[in-house]
Amino acid sequence: MGFSDPWKRLKWGFLPVRRVVDEAIDEEQVHAAHSKTEILTDSKAVVGLVADNYETNSIEDEVANPQEYEYRDEADRKWYKFFDEYEYRLPRNKRESRKWYQWYDKNDTKAERRLMIKIDLCLTFISMMVYWNKYLDTANLNNAYIMPDFKEDLGMKGNDLVNTQAIFNVGNIVFQIPFIYILINLPLNYVLPFLDLIWSILTLLTYRVTNVAGLKAIRFFVSVCESGSYLSFQFLFGSFIFNADAMSQRSMVYYLGQYIGTLSLSLLSGAIERGLNGMHGLKAWQWMFIVDGCIGIGVALVSFYGLPGTPNDCYSIFFTDDEIRLLRYRLKQNHTGGSPTNKLKALFNWQLWKEVFTSWELYVLTLWDIFCWCNSNALSGSYLLWVKSLTKIDDAGEVVQRYTGGKLQDITAMAPGVGLAWLFITSLFADQFRSRWGAIIFSQVFNVLGNVLLAVWHIPERAKWFAFSLSYFGWAMAPVLYSWSNDINRRNVEKRAIILVVMNALSQACSTWTSVLVWKTVEQPRYLKGFSFTACCAFALCVWTFVVLWFYKKQERKFAKQNGIILYNSNEDPEFLTRLNEKTAFHKVEVESKSSQDESKSSN
Repeated sequence: MGFSDPWKRLKWGFLPVRRVVDEAIDEEQVHAAHSKTEILTDSKAVVGLVADNYETNSIEDEVANPQEYEYRDEADRKWYKFFDEYEYRLPRNKRESRKWYQWYDKNDTKAERRLMIKIDLCLTFISMMVYWNKYLDTANLNNAYIMPDFKEDLGMKGNDLVNTQAIFNVGNIVFQIPFIYILINLPLNYVLPFLDLIWSILTLLTYRVTNVAGLKAIRFFVSVCESGSYLSFQFLFGSFIFNADAMSQRSMVYYLGQYIGTLSLSLLSGAIERGLNGMHGLKAWQWMFIVDGCIGIGVALVSFYGLPGTPNDCYSIFFTDDEIRLLRYRLKQNHTGGSPTNKLKALFNWQLWKEVFTSWELYVLTLWDIFCWCNSNALSGSYLLWVKSLTKIDDAGEVVQRYTGGKLQDITAMAPGVGLAWLFITSLFADQFRSRWGAIIFSQVFNVLGNVLLAVWHIPERAKWFAFSLSYFGWAMAPVLYSWSNDINRRNVEKRAIILVVMNALSQACSTWTSVLVWKTVEQPRYLKGFSFTACCAFALCVWTFVVLWFYKKQERKFAKQNGIILYNSNEDPEFLTRLNEKTAFHKVEVESKSSQDESKSSN
């Protein structure tokens, strides 16, 4: 692919359009090409990504490709195998072939490696940029609140801060619901950059706000535009990543955007307060909203040309036709459900909704996600308000605020800065030990510890610094949780979209009304109820993770054959392997006979 090739795919020289790739299916050609580490250039050799019926493989499949299966005896299975998360998800050879420090699977072909690099650039990296921008525009209210003159200029008092945050969350929650339709039916590479552009413009215009009512109104509309961003990118990760153990890493990079957003906002606010306060008659808090808005406009432009759409409806100018075919083929191997032919009809199919509402995933994963959303004190602003409340004795012997101006903003960057390390360590744990449940438990042990210390409160100041530095352990496990959820629901794209939206909306709704009760601004900086509630949710998350693990393993055991694992019990069926060997030998003779006949015909 030449340097100018991507730009030739733009309509009218500026507009990415849907890539039309021949959907004729010839699996033998595609499989043959894949086995040679290349994908055919013939446009007819393509596997269409459609809904899979996910029936378990027949004995003929096992015999036809015996080398592709691992035969596992379930007799005398040890009790501790329950904690082996990938027991039925991946064959042993695939689990052992990849090291924790490898970003790409060493068994990937050159074509697959090139494809994954493009996915990382067009989806993983851009998602991080968008999430970084989103958190600049979400968390800037907390930073503005501790800036000079902000409260006075707008007349904020009492619980105005937490009430404004609650209104923001209401808009975010309600307008997630339409994304049940949008995720499957509309091109996300158009929708997401457009909404990003609108919320960035609204953020910029916040500098003109003069009262609390105006602030609440503009923050509501910002939240409406931001509502579908988070779940859309989680949906896209589940749609594009075809290696089961690669999704947590990509989701971790996405979450770096949140932590970097909070970190850079604190540093940026400090720099603005030192350098721009009073320039052109505008105060520091006004300049902060202007700068945040301008950054968002640039990110929206980049994402418009970078985001690839979905594998079914690919708009990327950087993917070749062969790479789109290879992507669909690998997703089908992973049993990732594709979009139905009639998307709108499928969405309103009663059988789909019956399957969703009678499934364990909807209820178990939603409660799991509720504990996730409520297990962090990061967005409460408690750390910022505590740092602002610290005092010292000045040279005149008077009690004054210890940190002010830009120094105050710089200090508030500590917790999210340390959180970057927690995020990386938690995701590394999940990959190194092949244990997503273990990574969640690991992170929440430290999260519970930090919140218990803060709930006690009457501890040395150094202990409080330590406790607040642990606060970002709360959401360090979120990439692991959402990538696991995507894996659980991978077989049906409509069901995955519905459950993702419902669990995210209900979880955020629960987080919103509980925050009003336990994070009241007038109780700053101690927040006894808030820290206690957060610690309880973190503990509940640990317990519920084992419930998810039980259901997940039960589900994957059902589809073990699809995952390349043939289960049998030698105690119950001691003749299983004998029968299989006989059938395999017969099949081998039959294949050799057919091959000889073909060679004879060719020679004639």
